[in-house]
Amino acid sequence: MSWHPQYRSSKFRHVYGKAASKEKCYDCVPITRNVHDNHFCAVNPHFIAVVTECAGGGAFLVIPIHQTGKLDPNYPKICGHKGSVLDIKWNPFNDFVIASCSEDATVKIWDIPKHLLTRNITIPKKELLGHVRRVGLIEWHPTANNILFSSGYDYKIMIWNLDTKEAVISNPVKILDAHKDVVLSMSFNTDGSLLATACRDRKIRLIDPRAGTVLQEASYKSHRVNKVLFLGNVKKLFSTGTSRWNNRQIALWDQNDLSVPLLEEDLDGSSGLLFPFYDSDTHMLYVVGKGDGNIRYYEISPEKPYLNYLMEYRSHLPQKGIGMMPKRGLEVSACEIFRFYKLIPTKSLIEPISMIVPRRSESYQEDIYPLTTGAQPALTAQEWLNGVNKGPLLVSLRPGSGAVNSLPQFLEPEPLKKTTDLSQHQGRGGRMAPEDMQKPSEIEDSRKQLKVEEKLPKNEQMCLSNGFDIFECPPPKTENEV
Repeated sequence: MSWHPQYRSSKFRHVYGKAASKEKCYDCVPITRNVHDNHFCAVNPHFIAVVTECAGGGAFLVIPIHQTGKLDPNYPKICGHKGSVLDIKWNPFNDFVIASCSEDATVKIWDIPKHLLTRNITIPKKELLGHVRRVGLIEWHPTANNILFSSGYDYKIMIWNLDTKEAVISNPVKILDAHKDVVLSMSFNTDGSLLATACRDRKIRLIDPRAGTVLQEASYKSHRVNKVLFLGNVKKLFSTGTSRWNNRQIALWDQNDLSVPLLEEDLDGSSGLLFPFYDSDTHMLYVVGKGDGNIRYYEISPEKPYLNYLMEYRSHLPQKGIGMMPKRGLEVSACEIFRFYKLIPTKSLIEPISMIVPRRSESYQEDIYPLTTGAQPALTAQEWLNGVNKGPLLVSLRPGSGAVNSLPQFLEPEPLKKTTDLSQHQGRGGRMAPEDMQKPSEIEDSRKQLKVEEKLPKNEQMCLSNGFDIFECPPPKTENEV
């Protein structure tokens, strides 16, 4: 472990991990047994999506975030792929759109209904056909709307513009052909103008995605890289991998000079992959071990020693994959600064783990919640393709303050207020992308539908339990509530 002083002034020095109680976990979830090194889980303030084990083809589940407890074995799936699903990612600007990629060499975009799923979804909103071998990774652009990157076992990265009417898109707007082996990891800088990749040839590359040129290449021999992550606001790259002696290793790189890492550190001799996560608001870095129950966390500083070890969350239950809640979905009243969703296939369980700053005061803590990325795109797809760069649009997490930022501007004042109330009813800071907002008439319809359901006898009500609107009436969390 690199040298670090015993005491260092930091408000995150005492951050601790807290696992959710059993009733706040998601139980009986058939988590995939696939050995592909991905997260297998994607989370946003409304839903948790998880790749599931199923016979023939590939499928994933989308569960409303409040629907904890045991999952119905017949719960509807999203199952349009002909091969195993390898990666899923929510659209950062629309909580009801998710992308998935699969061994069947396709990428599919799905619309998730605002009501709970009542039946399997097999028809995607869009299908992207370009790769000739399986597609292992997908990433949405962080600031431009409807731009998606996919990376396949044909060693190509394809850039897709989803701002089209066609349901099947077979021509990507750009193909990055800079790799001679499988791309293991992709990461954007803050404004999405640069892309960092980790490849199976053990090199880290820094790419200008629009020009398709490799700006930098690290061919440092003693660090075999698996995952790379842009620490955008500190102009650094972080990578996890293995050393020559097969120890798990982390390394920190200067974005402008990838010849030698600024720092290199062996962690342990375990064989599981290390997944890195970075929170640019708090400058905290989390390193999650696959196949063990550990989450190490560090604080990044601009000067030496750069990486300051804080603590380690330990659990005897190993994680196969991990999901991460965007900042706008956190419980600010509990001083929660990060939340993981840990996949535990041995118990068919998804366990939320909250990272909490211990504070006595119950009021909103301005210093640990700076302005953060909201659910509004800064650019259209075409603007980005034309060469425009813009950082993310920021919102405040103060309850009630940021709700207006993501509302459509064309609504009349009266419905605007109603919609805001509804989104705040979520209790999650209430930010939603314009596409996510229901029109007042839709809200009225769903209210009528609920009234009809209330009048039905109990046994008939059970049949309709999948039909309620998650904004109006969250599903029961415990058996007593049912």
